[in-house]
Amino acid sequence: MKILSLECSAGPVSAAVCEDGKILASSFANVKLTHSQTLMPMVENTLAAALCRIDDINGIAISSGPGSFTGIRIGISAAKGLAAPKSLPCAGVSTLLSMAYNYRDTDCTVCGVMDARCNQVYNAVFDISGGKITRLCEDRAVLCEELAENLKKLSQTSKKRVIIVGDGTEVFYPFVKDIDGIYKSDEKNRYQNASSVALAAECLFKDGHAVSPDKLLPIYLRLPQAERELKKKKEGIL
Repeated sequence: MKILSLECSAGPVSAAVCEDGKILASSFANVKLTHSQTLMPMVENTLAAALCRIDDINGIAISSGPGSFTGIRIGISAAKGLAAPKSLPCAGVSTLLSMAYNYRDTDCTVCGVMDARCNQVYNAVFDISGGKITRLCEDRAVLCEELAENLKKLSQTSKKRVIIVGDGTEVFYPFVKDIDGIYKSDEKNRYQNASSVALAAECLFKDGHAVSPDKLLPIYLRLPQAERELKKKKEGIL
Protein backbone atom coordinates (compact mmCIF):
# COMPACT_ATOMS: atom_id res chain seq x y z
CA MET A 1 0.00 0.00 0.00
CA LYS A 2 1.40 3.38 -1.02
CA ILE A 3 0.60 6.18 1.44
CA LEU A 4 1.04 9.88 0.79
CA SER A 5 1.38 11.69 4.10
CA LEU A 6 1.30 15.39 4.97
CA GLU A 7 2.41 17.27 8.09
CA CYS A 8 1.89 21.00 8.71
CA SER A 9 0.61 21.20 12.28
CA ALA A 10 3.25 23.75 13.37
CA GLY A 11 6.11 25.76 11.82
CA PRO A 12 7.73 22.97 9.78
CA VAL A 13 5.99 21.43 6.78
CA SER A 14 6.70 18.04 5.23
CA ALA A 15 5.43 15.38 2.85
CA ALA A 16 6.35 11.72 2.38
CA VAL A 17 5.49 8.64 0.37
CA CYS A 18 5.61 5.34 2.24
CA GLU A 19 5.08 1.75 1.08
CA ASP A 20 4.97 -1.23 3.47
CA GLY A 21 7.00 0.47 6.18
CA LYS A 22 9.59 1.91 3.79
CA ILE A 23 9.88 5.63 3.12
CA LEU A 24 10.24 6.00 -0.65
CA ALA A 25 10.69 9.78 -0.61
CA SER A 26 10.26 12.66 1.82
CA SER A 27 10.60 16.45 1.92
CA PHE A 28 10.92 18.77 4.92
CA ALA A 29 11.11 22.54 5.25
CA ASN A 30 11.22 24.85 8.24
CA VAL A 31 11.06 28.30 6.67
CA LYS A 32 8.92 31.36 7.22
CA LEU A 33 6.64 30.85 4.21
CA THR A 34 3.03 29.90 4.87
CA HIS A 35 1.98 26.27 4.47
CA SER A 36 -0.46 27.31 1.75
CA GLN A 37 2.61 28.37 -0.28
CA THR A 38 4.84 25.38 0.41
CA LEU A 39 2.71 22.26 0.93
CA MET A 40 1.35 21.46 -2.54
CA PRO A 41 4.63 22.13 -4.42
CA MET A 42 6.31 19.90 -1.83
CA VAL A 43 3.72 17.15 -2.49
CA GLU A 44 4.39 17.32 -6.23
CA ASN A 45 8.17 17.12 -5.72
CA THR A 46 7.87 14.25 -3.25
CA LEU A 47 5.67 12.22 -5.58
CA ALA A 48 8.15 12.82 -8.40
CA ALA A 49 11.06 11.74 -6.18
CA ALA A 50 9.18 8.54 -5.30
CA LEU A 51 8.68 7.90 -9.05
CA CYS A 52 4.91 7.82 -8.71
CA ARG A 53 1.82 9.89 -9.42
CA ILE A 54 -1.17 10.66 -7.28
CA ASP A 55 -3.00 7.89 -9.22
CA ASP A 56 -0.52 5.38 -7.72
CA ILE A 57 -1.39 6.38 -4.14
CA ASN A 58 -3.71 4.08 -2.16
CA GLY A 59 -4.28 6.24 0.93
CA ILE A 60 -3.73 9.73 2.33
CA ALA A 61 -2.39 10.36 5.84
CA ILE A 62 -2.38 13.68 7.68
CA SER A 63 -1.42 14.87 11.13
CA SER A 64 -4.86 16.01 12.25
CA GLY A 65 -3.82 17.79 15.43
CA PRO A 66 -3.29 19.12 17.96
CA GLY A 67 -1.29 22.08 16.70
CA SER A 68 -1.66 25.36 14.85
CA PHE A 69 -5.30 25.96 13.96
CA THR A 70 -4.33 27.43 10.58
CA GLY A 71 -1.78 24.71 9.82
CA ILE A 72 -4.18 21.92 10.69
CA ARG A 73 -6.94 23.43 8.55
CA ILE A 74 -4.58 23.74 5.59
CA GLY A 75 -3.40 20.15 6.01
CA ILE A 76 -6.88 18.68 6.38
CA SER A 77 -8.14 20.65 3.37
CA ALA A 78 -5.18 19.50 1.26
CA ALA A 79 -5.70 15.87 2.29
CA LYS A 80 -9.40 16.03 1.43
CA GLY A 81 -8.64 17.66 -1.91
CA LEU A 82 -6.10 14.99 -2.84
CA ALA A 83 -8.27 12.10 -1.67
CA ALA A 84 -11.71 13.15 -2.92
CA PRO A 85 -11.35 12.62 -6.71
CA LYS A 86 -10.62 8.90 -6.24
CA SER A 87 -12.37 8.54 -2.86
CA LEU A 88 -9.08 7.43 -1.32
CA PRO A 89 -9.21 6.32 2.32
CA CYS A 90 -7.75 8.83 4.77
CA ALA A 91 -6.04 8.42 8.13
CA GLY A 92 -5.92 11.29 10.60
CA VAL A 93 -2.93 10.77 12.90
CA SER A 94 -2.41 12.43 16.27
CA THR A 95 0.47 14.86 15.87
CA LEU A 96 1.78 13.80 19.27
CA LEU A 97 1.64 10.10 18.41
CA SER A 98 3.59 10.71 15.21
CA MET A 99 6.39 12.25 17.31
CA ALA A 100 6.86 8.96 19.13
CA TYR A 101 7.64 7.30 15.79
CA ASN A 102 10.73 9.53 15.54
CA TYR A 103 12.21 7.28 18.26
CA ARG A 104 10.52 4.01 17.32
CA ASP A 105 13.88 2.14 17.32
CA THR A 106 14.93 3.41 20.77
CA ASP A 107 13.80 2.00 24.12
CA CYS A 108 12.76 5.15 25.96
CA THR A 109 9.82 7.27 27.07
CA VAL A 110 8.83 9.98 24.60
CA CYS A 111 7.15 13.11 25.90
CA GLY A 112 5.68 15.00 22.96
CA VAL A 113 5.20 18.74 23.48
CA MET A 114 3.80 21.50 21.28
CA ASP A 115 3.63 25.12 22.34
CA ALA A 116 0.00 25.91 23.24
CA ARG A 117 0.90 29.35 24.70
CA CYS A 118 -0.41 30.69 28.01
CA ASN A 119 2.25 28.59 29.82
CA GLN A 120 0.73 25.40 28.38
CA VAL A 121 1.79 22.67 25.99
CA TYR A 122 -0.14 20.13 23.98
CA ASN A 123 1.20 16.86 25.33
CA ALA A 124 1.09 13.10 25.32
CA VAL A 125 3.55 10.53 26.73
CA PHE A 126 4.52 7.21 25.13
CA ASP A 127 6.55 4.18 26.19
CA ILE A 128 8.73 2.58 23.52
CA SER A 129 10.00 -0.95 24.13
CA GLY A 130 11.35 -3.27 21.44
CA GLY A 131 9.86 -1.14 18.71
CA LYS A 132 6.39 -1.21 20.27
CA ILE A 133 4.83 2.16 21.06
CA THR A 134 2.38 2.29 23.99
CA ARG A 135 0.40 5.41 24.81
CA LEU A 136 0.59 6.38 28.51
CA CYS A 137 -1.92 9.24 28.42
CA GLU A 138 -4.39 10.87 26.06
CA ASP A 139 -3.57 14.00 24.06
CA ARG A 140 -4.14 17.00 26.30
CA ALA A 141 -3.41 20.68 26.89
CA VAL A 142 -1.54 20.91 30.18
CA LEU A 143 0.29 23.53 32.23
CA CYS A 144 4.08 23.27 31.95
CA GLU A 145 4.47 23.08 35.76
CA GLU A 146 1.94 20.25 36.00
CA LEU A 147 3.63 18.24 33.25
CA ALA A 148 7.02 18.80 34.89
CA GLU A 149 5.69 17.30 38.13
CA ASN A 150 4.28 14.32 36.24
CA LEU A 151 7.61 13.67 34.52
CA LYS A 152 9.53 14.05 37.78
CA LYS A 153 7.47 11.23 39.29
CA LEU A 154 7.86 9.15 36.14
CA SER A 155 11.64 9.55 36.09
CA GLN A 156 11.80 8.41 39.72
CA THR A 157 9.95 5.16 39.01
CA SER A 158 11.28 4.31 35.54
CA LYS A 159 14.78 3.34 34.46
CA LYS A 160 14.19 4.64 30.94
CA ARG A 161 15.31 7.97 29.60
CA VAL A 162 12.52 10.48 29.09
CA ILE A 163 13.06 12.34 25.80
CA ILE A 164 11.29 15.64 25.15
CA VAL A 165 10.20 15.79 21.49
CA GLY A 166 8.36 18.37 19.42
CA ASP A 167 8.35 22.02 18.44
CA GLY A 168 7.56 22.94 22.08
CA THR A 169 10.84 21.46 23.36
CA GLU A 170 12.62 24.78 23.91
CA VAL A 171 9.55 26.22 25.63
CA PHE A 172 9.08 23.29 28.00
CA TYR A 173 12.57 21.94 28.68
CA PRO A 174 13.57 24.71 31.17
CA PHE A 175 10.89 23.29 33.52
CA VAL A 176 12.63 19.87 33.65
CA LYS A 177 16.28 20.59 32.82
CA ASP A 178 17.41 19.87 36.40
CA ILE A 179 15.58 16.53 36.68
CA ASP A 180 17.77 13.45 36.22
CA GLY A 181 16.86 11.17 33.34
CA ILE A 182 15.08 13.80 31.22
CA TYR A 183 16.69 14.94 27.98
CA LYS A 184 16.01 17.14 24.98
CA SER A 185 15.66 15.32 21.68
CA ASP A 186 18.42 15.83 19.16
CA GLU A 187 17.64 18.27 16.36
CA LYS A 188 17.15 15.70 13.59
CA ASN A 189 14.49 13.80 15.58
CA ARG A 190 12.85 16.76 17.30
CA TYR A 191 10.17 17.90 14.92
CA GLN A 192 6.99 16.25 13.77
CA ASN A 193 7.39 15.04 10.19
CA ALA A 194 5.40 13.36 7.45
CA SER A 195 7.57 10.22 7.45
CA SER A 196 6.55 9.44 11.02
CA VAL A 197 2.93 10.32 10.21
CA ALA A 198 3.01 7.76 7.37
CA LEU A 199 4.41 5.02 9.63
CA ALA A 200 1.79 5.72 12.29
CA ALA A 201 -0.94 5.76 9.64
CA GLU A 202 0.01 2.31 8.34
CA CYS A 203 -1.31 0.81 11.58
CA LEU A 204 -4.58 2.73 11.19
CA PHE A 205 -5.06 1.52 7.63
CA LYS A 206 -4.25 -2.09 8.56
CA ASP A 207 -6.63 -2.00 11.54
CA GLY A 208 -9.50 -0.62 9.48
CA HIS A 209 -9.52 2.84 11.09
CA ALA A 210 -9.30 4.83 7.85
CA VAL A 211 -12.17 7.15 6.92
CA SER A 212 -13.59 8.62 3.74
CA PRO A 213 -12.38 12.14 2.80
CA ASP A 214 -15.61 13.78 3.99
CA LYS A 215 -15.23 12.17 7.43
CA LEU A 216 -11.66 13.41 7.97
CA LEU A 217 -11.76 15.91 10.86
CA PRO A 218 -9.23 18.08 12.73
CA ILE A 219 -8.39 17.59 16.42
CA TYR A 220 -7.93 20.96 18.11
CA LEU A 221 -8.14 20.04 21.85
CA ARG A 222 -9.32 23.57 22.55
CA LEU A 223 -11.17 26.33 20.73
CA PRO A 224 -9.30 28.85 18.55
CA GLN A 225 -8.41 32.08 20.37
CA ALA A 226 -11.09 34.12 18.57
CA GLU A 227 -13.78 31.65 19.63
CA ARG A 228 -12.46 31.55 23.21
CA GLU A 229 -12.61 35.37 23.43
CA LEU A 230 -16.13 35.41 21.97
CA LYS A 231 -17.21 32.81 24.52
CA LYS A 232 -15.77 34.94 27.35
CA LYS A 233 -17.64 38.00 26.08
CA LYS A 234 -20.90 36.07 26.02
CA GLU A 235 -20.26 34.91 29.57
CA GLY A 236 -19.54 38.49 30.66
CA ILE A 237 -15.89 37.85 31.50
CA LEU A 238 -14.54 40.50 29.11
